[in-house]
Amino acid sequence: MSPFPVTYAPNTFSQSSDPGRITILGMTQSTVRKPIVLGPGEGRAYPMGRIDAVFKADGAETSAGYSISEWWLEPHTAGPGPHSHPEDDIFYVIGGTMSVLVGDQWTHASPGSFVLIPGGVIHDFENRGEVRAGVLNFYAPGTFEENMPEIARWWRENPPKNAGG
Repeated sequence: MSPFPVTYAPNTFSQSSDPGRITILGMTQSTVRKPIVLGPGEGRAYPMGRIDAVFKADGAETSAGYSISEWWLEPHTAGPGPHSHPEDDIFYVIGGTMSVLVGDQWTHASPGSFVLIPGGVIHDFENRGEVRAGVLNFYAPGTFEENMPEIARWWRENPPKNAGG
């Protein structure tokens, strides 16, 4: 028996005559998404001076359900400034220490730290440390990458300031 909560018994999965449709337990899914496997550093890169973003999955790849990207800030680099949006922002620290503002509280998140910021909550992030800091960012629901060309242009024209603290 599988330790996972959902198992597929024999004959519950079928491929229809339409190659873009599958049926699982009587439910049909019209859009079959392709798996994505990326190596370290792979994805769609958006260099922005002292800030780099690498998008792993977004848009049609996630059926517009979420966006996943890496964000890296060089030492002593401020982020975008306090802001909010209706979507949830989730940060999982993968390197260095990222200072994250949630509401009116700053936390200094080391590798392995998890920060969930519900939609509508004011937040920001910056690297106040001596080494490069990175987070894996989950943005849900929706897409985020469609905004990146404009965001990257803005950062190039308005280079990040030094981090506060």
